[in-house]
Amino acid sequence: MLFPPSHFPSQPLRVVITGAGLITALGRGWKPNAEGFRVGRRAFRPVSLFDVSHQRVKVAAEVDLPELGSEVFPAGRLGRRQLDRLDRAGKMLLLAAQESWRQSGWQSSEPDADQLPLVLGTTSGGMLLGEAYYRQAVQQPSRQRQQATRAVQYQSQLQGRMVLDALGCSGPITVISNACASGANAIGHAWNMVRAGRAERVIAGGYDALCQLVFCGFDSLQALSPTACRPFDAQRDGLALGEGAGIVNLETLDCARRRGAEILGELIGYSTSIDLHHLTQPQPNGNTTVTVMQQACAKAGVTPEEIDYLNAHGTGTVLNDSSEAAAISTWAGRHAATLPVSSTKAGIGHLLGGAGAVEAVVCLMALREQWVPPQTHFETPDPACKFPVVTQPHDAPLTTVLSNSFGFGGVNATLILRRWA
Repeated sequence: MLFPPSHFPSQPLRVVITGAGLITALGRGWKPNAEGFRVGRRAFRPVSLFDVSHQRVKVAAEVDLPELGSEVFPAGRLGRRQLDRLDRAGKMLLLAAQESWRQSGWQSSEPDADQLPLVLGTTSGGMLLGEAYYRQAVQQPSRQRQQATRAVQYQSQLQGRMVLDALGCSGPITVISNACASGANAIGHAWNMVRAGRAERVIAGGYDALCQLVFCGFDSLQALSPTACRPFDAQRDGLALGEGAGIVNLETLDCARRRGAEILGELIGYSTSIDLHHLTQPQPNGNTTVTVMQQACAKAGVTPEEIDYLNAHGTGTVLNDSSEAAAISTWAGRHAATLPVSSTKAGIGHLLGGAGAVEAVVCLMALREQWVPPQTHFETPDPACKFPVVTQPHDAPLTTVLSNSFGFGGVNATLILRRWA
């Protein structure tokens, strides 16, 4: 429910996570993803969604989507026609949202279900529908069948509307398209809403599907790795693309306690900024990244020494990883020598608008189950790394973790989560 300014609290409210939904190339749901991330499983395979015969790189982390059926989508909420209009991105978003909704125990019959905010982050949204529209317009210009539907459903706010319809609720929809930090920004924006008393509960997350336009664009820039994605390795040669969705249900601690809900974790810090350095290249020394991490820690009331694990943006590109490594090393100071760091993009690829949200859920998993996600294909550390990169699966006592997300245009975002015990 959205509240008027007169309702705003004098002190920031504590924000907890009571539901989390996830779908990646490792699987659908908490268990298969936790099992995969825990051992550093890689989920890349030859691209089958579109023609890559003329591309340098021919692999990505594709998701296996289930058939649209009553066992997946609640009967009576979305009609057959609505389901048929969902593109690949919309289906992944809906699956993640439904898992998070079920886990939180929220009900569409509750009084505030008609004012439930939804905040989503994405870069390309329903781009597959846009590609289909373009192909038909070029190849069959006189044929208009399905073109109007593609033009409408391509819009990310329509995909958000479908989520709310499926869950049987309604409310304002906010879409953040802030490059590869979009998912983290969406969760952070929702956190700000709940923390400031503007809403008692919010659904938030990010999603993106593989599409030919984005894949070929990154490949033409020679940003994709022709070998293997290996963040922070001195021999790294590019990123790998994936797809997926991550959704969390956020609410005030008081609301969760009133309901007797199971609390998965607490979101305690968030900060974001833009460095204005370059359209696609990060600031080399990572100064803005350092500031954002410091600001997130200040809001969370923690110091770098209290961070037990850092989930890096870590794309595997030369410029991103050197900038982030420098920023982490500066921000952490002497603590960097013992701070475990890894990038889960080594296993599932870069999910673009979905990356920050999915990685936030991975951090939640690590906190809940007390393990550190490793990354494979790491041999020689970049000289800028003053921290140990996790390469082997192992359990660890985690209380507070930090997740970084960056994007084109110089956007930086940091989320900090704390274990709930």
